[in-house]
Amino acid sequence: MSPIQPIFSLFAALSSYAASPNSAQSSSSTAVEIDIPPAANALTISPSLVSLSIEQDRWTDWSGIMSGNQFFYNVMENLNNLTGSPPGIRIGANSEDRTNFNEAVQYAQDIFPEPNPTTPYPEATNITVGDSYYTTAKYLLPDTEVIWGVNFGQNNLTAAILEAKSIMQAFCGSEISSLGISLKYLEIGNEPDLYMNNGLRPKNYNVGQYVTEWTNFANAIFEDITLNETSTRFLAGSFAGSSSNLEGFSPQAIYKLGISDSPAGEYIAAFSEHHYQGTFCSGSAGVLADLMDKANIRGNLSQYVPDIQATNDQGFDYILGETNSYSCHGAPGVSNTAGAAIWALDYVLYAATLGTKQVYFHDGIGFKYNLVQPVTLTRSILDGSPLSSPLPPHVQPQYYAGIVAAEAIGRHGNTQISELDIDNAQVSGYVFYDDHDEKRLVLINHTPYFKADETAGTQRPVVNVQISFPKKCGTRNIVVKMLEIQHSDDTSGLTWGGQSYETSDGLIQGSVSASTVVSNEYLGIPASQAALVTFDCS
Repeated sequence: MSPIQPIFSLFAALSSYAASPNSAQSSSSTAVEIDIPPAANALTISPSLVSLSIEQDRWTDWSGIMSGNQFFYNVMENLNNLTGSPPGIRIGANSEDRTNFNEAVQYAQDIFPEPNPTTPYPEATNITVGDSYYTTAKYLLPDTEVIWGVNFGQNNLTAAILEAKSIMQAFCGSEISSLGISLKYLEIGNEPDLYMNNGLRPKNYNVGQYVTEWTNFANAIFEDITLNETSTRFLAGSFAGSSSNLEGFSPQAIYKLGISDSPAGEYIAAFSEHHYQGTFCSGSAGVLADLMDKANIRGNLSQYVPDIQATNDQGFDYILGETNSYSCHGAPGVSNTAGAAIWALDYVLYAATLGTKQVYFHDGIGFKYNLVQPVTLTRSILDGSPLSSPLPPHVQPQYYAGIVAAEAIGRHGNTQISELDIDNAQVSGYVFYDDHDEKRLVLINHTPYFKADETAGTQRPVVNVQISFPKKCGTRNIVVKMLEIQHSDDTSGLTWGGQSYETSDGLIQGSVSASTVVSNEYLGIPASQAALVTFDCS
């Protein structure tokens, strides 16, 4: 019997994709050998690495008003159960700079433009909120850490102070604080490096002016809300990109210009960068194979290594405070597909290996790239056309990336991550250590496999991975779970270890399917799928 036959016999669900026992080097199958490195260069990974950024205009749809949104609560609880820490929640984005406060408003009053085929669910052009709007944070999971943004774009200091006071009042109230829910960061403005392009500042607006204005706002807020009596800190930047030099908008520039030198600046604890893989703002098409591509993911993130280093040198955390596939709510047939789950899984784990503390995947009601659609939708997320029947709350494929990453991180509390050195353009992998002991691997096959490939009779490629476990592991049994995806362009039907989250309540359904193998066997990973390998060498 060849070394790859036992592993395939254990994965009945993959039998139609597997290479025959004697064809490990055939055209449909390649072999990869992997060594597991020691934890010497591993970085600590946050249990809340996978977090959510939520468009502020329809926040109460996510939270609930008179009672909590049970579906959203459930899907966040799924992640919490795996890591022991709830996802961070950031509430802000474009509508952050369109929000004003009026104590006469109970929750929120929004003005929306008409939907169109490119933007089926547009953001509000104006939002007015009152105190109760912020108190809906009480419906989040206990111990959730929140980032909340105030209006900086309209350059109205009074509005920003009123919002900040109401936010702090809500989070200091017993309904929220008794649950351990906390305001981790106040964010002053969204993507100020784009203000000169969107009419919020003059065309010659520069980073020096930003630092001066931010400092004025932060100091005024700091004096008004007694920030020094809470655990809340300021979040700096929230830039749409970075020049990574001292001339343009970058963390290096704002540190050099002394953004942390003021009384409020001393309470900065993190820098936020925003990043998307491409844009759909004008309706330009996205290419799923490009999104999934291993080299593209690395190129997109490694450009920020100087920013991460400069931020860490200041003693601050670096976060991707808003990110996803294609900006302007995602590209149809790309951002909402199973292939985007492959992208998101590799993207979030690779970001962690570079020193990113948290990755906030941006979501909004009806956005194409959502991990979660938390309310019933009545028009298509792809082109805005009316749906023949309402679409109830549901998870989208990228949610599975969060689940796999969360299970890989685990509940230990002191977990580290390193990228595996894999000499294959279509395969990436990561090793997870608990207290520096090797415990788990995630392996990802980036190769696309589309519905059209199956229709054409194209055999699904399989990568056969042989793992060289540390000698102390011996040949003891190893457990493997698969993220199973039928086609890269599917929009549903994914399973994780045989189980589904595509349920009416967002809770997991089905029996676990996990296989045990011995250390000298090959693991077959079909195109556009991923595996979690768990072992115990202690």
